[in-house]
Formats: sequence, C-alpha cells, structure tokens
Amino acid sequence: MGMDLDKNLTTIKRFITGKLNQSGLNGYVIGLSGGIDSAVSCALAVEAVGADKVLGLMMPYKKSSESSVEDAKRLIQFLGIESRLIDISPMIDSYFKEISEELKIRAGNKMARERMSILFDIAQETTRMVLGTGNRTEICLGYTTWYGDSACSINPIGQLYKIEIRAAAKALNIPQEIIDKAPSADLWEGQTDENELGVGYKEIDAILNLIVENEISSFSKLKEKGYSQTDISRVLSRLNHYSYKRNSAEIAPLGKKDIPDHIRVQE
Repeated sequence: MGMDLDKNLTTIKRFITGKLNQSGLNGYVIGLSGGIDSAVSCALAVEAVGADKVLGLMMPYKKSSESSVEDAKRLIQFLGIESRLIDISPMIDSYFKEISEELKIRAGNKMARERMSILFDIAQETTRMVLGTGNRTEICLGYTTWYGDSACSINPIGQLYKIEIRAAAKALNIPQEIIDKAPSADLWEGQTDENELGVGYKEIDAILNLIVENEISSFSKLKEKGYSQTDISRVLSRLNHYSYKRNSAEIAPLGKKDIPDHIRVQE
C-alpha cells in the first residue's frame, strides 16, 4: 500500500505524546484483548510516553477464550506495564440471564460497551485518557460496536489498515503468538473476524485501498484487479451501510455556527 512504516510509526508516537502533553493528564489506559490491534496501540504508547504512563486492562467474560487473557498477559510482561484484570461476567449476566443464539450479537455489543464503560471509569480514577485500538479496516467496514470498542479519547492506529497493523506489530517486536493468531473480537465462543465478514483481511484491505485511497468505483475495474464481484459487493455494502458509525451523533441543523475548539478572549 506504499506505506512508509518507520515514518508513520514515528508520526503516531508523536501524536500520542502530543495529545497527552496537551491534555495535562497522567497517561493512558487501554483495553487489552490479547489481539494484535490493542498490542500495537499499547506498544506504540509505551515507546511514546513510557511504560509507567500506560495501564492495561484485561476484561474477560466467563466464556472468553483463555488464550486471550494469556496473550494479553504475555504482552503486559513484554512491555513492562501495570495492569488490572476485571471480570465483566457479573455485569453481563445480571442483564442477560441466558445468552441464546439469538442474543449473541446483542450480548457481544453489551460486552463491548461494558468494557468501554470500565475503561472510562478507570481513566477517571487514574486521571488518564482512553487509548483506542480500532484500525482503518474496521472503521471502513463499521466492524465495531458503536460507542463500545470504537469509543476512546484518541485513536493512534485509526489510519492503519489491518495488513499495516501486522507490519507494525513485526517492527515493534510484538510476541509472535499474538501476530499469528486469527483476528477475533472474542465476543462469543469460536468467533473470528474473517468468518463473520465472509472475506479475508488481505482481500478486504486490497479492495478498500482501491475504493477509498485510489477512488476506483467501477466494478469492472475492480474485477480486473482480480477480485470477485461477491467480495467487492460485501466490502462495498459494509462501507456504505455502516457510514453512520464513522460520525458523531448528528445534531439537527438550525443554522448556528460551529463551536470552536478554543476561544481566546482579548483585553
């Protein structure tokens, strides 16, 4: 994709440092799933501001994969950061008495939002910001829980596609077990991203790069690149259908001015 990896990682680390300095807060708190996205975000934060300013939270549900917690612990040890483990089972089970097949998506969304709620609470407790972990592929496809895993104070990896995340993980020496595992939100047993999306990340990223970055919108031209109409349609459908997830809540327009980020009052 023509990415200058070193340059982009340097830019991201400066972004992480700058936003923390601008905020005046003590550091970052990040949810660690044991996956590659949170691992890359966390490693970049450690390199940017130091391990002492990064707090990792593991928030498993009782049916979460044991390997997810193990991989998160492996990353925590590798990076030398402080961590906490908070079991979200009591919160989820108090709302869903039983999670049937029909409820698994709702329950998965509830888990994502519960984790978000905990992250922001711990951020308040420790005077930190919440570090995001969503990559550009997920943002394009809307493959996030609205106001769940997509909610954060800043997102350092939001312009890196999944294939670029893998390259970054290797450059950051992320443990190989984390790099090699099948991408999964771990929202229910056996769930994987690619099975749920119906297209592999390699194909998704290539199609997105053509559509979004190169602005190719012709089916015939996309198929000339070697991609099937089915895969193109699946990617394009999600890109269009979930566009609302890429925006803040819309406010009814009454013609008033945009609120500025900063106002300086002169004498």
